[in-house]
Amino acid sequence: MTKQDRGSDQPGLTTEAALQHWREAERAAAVARRRRLAAEVAAEAAADAADAAKATAEAAKAALESMSLAEATAAKTAKAAKLLVHEARADLADAQSDEAMSDVAEQEARKGYQAAAERAERR
Repeated sequence: MTKQDRGSDQPGLTTEAALQHWREAERAAAVARRRRLAAEVAAEAAADAADAAKATAEAAKAALESMSLAEATAAKTAKAAKLLVHEARADLADAQSDEAMSDVAEQEARKGYQAAAERAERR
């Protein structure tokens, strides 16, 4: 380092050299400020990214829990639907049986009426 390159408090420093030194120091300070600002922004972005990752993980966990609950509910619904189908089929079989018995009873009642009508005619 020469005399001219030292700080402005050097007695042998010319005005031109002191001005040059000052400009270099200003540039260095500006670069340092920009670096600091960039580091702050990067740190803030990293913190935001960490928060977002945590929120995503929590959402994924909640989604998994919801999916598990939905799966269990769907299984219960399917079981209930299966029971309902069996019950509906049993009701259909009962209704078909009732219909057949009613048809037989109607046939017997008609025969009974016809027999009574024939008896009445013969009298």
